[in-house]
Amino acid sequence: MKSRLAASVVLSALVLTGATGCTFITPQASTIAYSASDGVNVSDTAGPVVVRNAMIIADENGELGNLVAAFVNGSQDDAVVTVELQGLEPFEVEVAAGETVSLGANEEPLLLDAAASGGELTLAPGSTVEVYFQSGDGTGAAANVPVLDGTLPYYSDLVPEPVEEVIIIDDEVAVPTQTPVPTDAPDAEESEEH
Repeated sequence: MKSRLAASVVLSALVLTGATGCTFITPQASTIAYSASDGVNVSDTAGPVVVRNAMIIADENGELGNLVAAFVNGSQDDAVVTVELQGLEPFEVEVAAGETVSLGANEEPLLLDAAASGGELTLAPGSTVEVYFQSGDGTGAAANVPVLDGTLPYYSDLVPEPVEEVIIIDDEVAVPTQTPVPTDAPDAEESEEH
């Protein structure tokens, strides 16, 4: 009788351990840090500025894109963040001590032109683009930043507009104008004759 009681206690302990024991060895999803939005966070820049919710909002052709992100400077000193993408000149964003600069919210986003990269940069919606962020004396870090389009209404205002063509004549900028359309108004000479 005692052996049956002991066997049932051992069996109950095994069932209970088997049913709940996986929580001892399986990581809890709620303890894993992740980006809660469509963009990515970059905290390991080893510099004073961290990057939050970085994403690129591109036009439907993937020719132009706006880099949208928040740069948070938690240090006591002003800092400069250098942003580099394949084939483009580096961008610099100044972030005052203890401040946040939000590109696309309180500051203009960084306009990316795929054509200016010489074919090295692709801004196709649905893809990712490697972007390198560096601040202060830190070594910096690369992140695969997602490329989105304006399908979602809250991103539609961030889709870049085509840049207006500019013509330079004798070191002066001239914006092209539309050709005048003829009207049915009488000529000045005809009106003087009447």
